[in-house]
Amino acid sequence: MGSSAKRATVYFDPEIHRALRLKSAAGDRSISEVVNDAVKLSLAEDAEDLAAFKTRAKEPALDFEKVVKAMRRRGKI
Repeated sequence: MGSSAKRATVYFDPEIHRALRLKSAAGDRSISEVVNDAVKLSLAEDAEDLAAFKTRAKEPALDFEKVVKAMRRRGKI
């Protein structure tokens, strides 16, 4: 982390904090690095989801009740 890193106070459940300490020690990394990587991964997944929503926005909406009834008619459920 460079000098432009921002400080935040985050409270972890004691078991999560212990797991973070162990993971950071095992990987010879700081807890901040482990947490930053996890947050980046989560944000990247959110970005992928948003892109998928945008791509599928023009798809017709399906009525759940109709889908279930059709599945029942076809003997799928």
